Amino acid sequence: MRTATLIPDAFDRHLVSRFSFGWSADLAERIPSGGARAWFESQLVAEGVADDYAASMIQWFPSQTTAPRELWRQFQADQVNVQSVADDLGRWTILRQIHSARQVKEVMSDFWSNLLYVPSPNDKSWPVRANYDRTIRRNALGSFDTLLAEAVLHPALLCYLDNWDSTALRPNENLGRELLELFTVGRSAAYSEQDVWNSAMILTGWTVSMRDTWLRKYLSSTHYVGQVQVMGFSSANRLADGRPIVDGYLRYLAHHPTTARRIARRLAVRFVDDNPTAALVDSVAAAYLASGTDIKATLRALVDHPDFAQPSSIGAKVRTPIEDYAATTRALGVRALAPTGSREDMSDLCIWQALSLGQRPFGWPRPDGFPDNAQVWSSATRLLGSWQLHQTLASGTHPSSAVRYEDHATYMPGLPLPFPEFVDEVSRRLLHRPADPVLVRAAADATGSSTTDVVTSRHTVVRYSFVLLLTALLDSTHHMTR
Repeated sequence: MRTATLIPDAFDRHLVSRFSFGWSADLAERIPSGGARAWFESQLVAEGVADDYAASMIQWFPSQTTAPRELWRQFQADQVNVQSVADDLGRWTILRQIHSARQVKEVMSDFWSNLLYVPSPNDKSWPVRANYDRTIRRNALGSFDTLLAEAVLHPALLCYLDNWDSTALRPNENLGRELLELFTVGRSAAYSEQDVWNSAMILTGWTVSMRDTWLRKYLSSTHYVGQVQVMGFSSANRLADGRPIVDGYLRYLAHHPTTARRIARRLAVRFVDDNPTAALVDSVAAAYLASGTDIKATLRALVDHPDFAQPSSIGAKVRTPIEDYAATTRALGVRALAPTGSREDMSDLCIWQALSLGQRPFGWPRPDGFPDNAQVWSSATRLLGSWQLHQTLASGTHPSSAVRYEDHATYMPGLPLPFPEFVDEVSRRLLHRPADPVLVRAAADATGSSTTDVVTSRHTVVRYSFVLLLTALLDSTHHMTR
């Protein structure tokens, strides 16, 4: 009598799928007796989750911890180039998403990075881009008002959106505009062009020692002095030191009800549905405001809402190419090892394999970040690329160095078994979910088998086409959605 591998129930599977970069054997073992909700709560206090291996990977990419001034010196001496530093950031990001035990923190770091977006590479911000990434990650589960202030006044954003060169006499509106349009209230707030101008004036004074130390500094001599008003925020702005006004302005925007709704909707789109209900958005926005922009409280309200666990929500989000890459390596137990310098290293190939599916880390060219809806990521080209990648990783052939693959025996159940039960058991071990009749039929077609077969050690699916079975499971909507 077969004893099937235990798997999480539908809600637990759904919660973990939405707030991780994919199920893995290690993650399944971390789910406590209290279920996925207890795991989720422990993840919200990320510092309590040991993460030594993922943390150690920063040593593989020295450019990510090199001081900006030294990076600039190396660049001038032709010892480093902008693209290589950006590639290291992309590799470090993907490998953390795969290997970090702090999955909720990684997911939220990705979410906020896409909201407070700075592309990489970027000619004006590249030496400080890795530090910006760490700033986002440090605040990913804190409060949005603190995150907003640290991000907007970080050298990376000050450079990217030209505030470093904005003065009272020669204002640049880029950061002031995007602060309203993209980072907080959004276009629906119906702010005016005069509001944009005042937003830019408030931010004058904050600059960066570009092409030198790359440190942020405040120059009172360049700050605009005079009355400013943006929507409901106003100040006489009489002092040359405008830093207190900037702090008040950013806090005002972070706590604005329209910002609350915009953040709530983006969270609902990311974690619930491409078209969230008004009731869900209102509930999450209310929790955001009542908690003083606390991110943990806001996420709890989202998970507690009835819409989160609606059957129509489960499996409704299409994984982006990077999410697909991370989820596939996690499901297959592929482990990156310290780089050897080979072009076949996993640490090198991960960024190119993700790019082959149509997405490069931080590669969106505009400041609005990557789109988050199924239509964008469901083209025929992307699907074909994903299916090819699934087979490549399942076969354990590419990458071929600085990587460890899980033995296929890990997924092989005891034999003999009827073909449907065989596929179900492999699905439970690989995807942590049962195989429905449609998936069994697809697996039979992919492996040249019949659903009426009895699988023994000499069956073709065991001897010759087990990789094709793994690929068929990974190609299914059970894996390509979350």
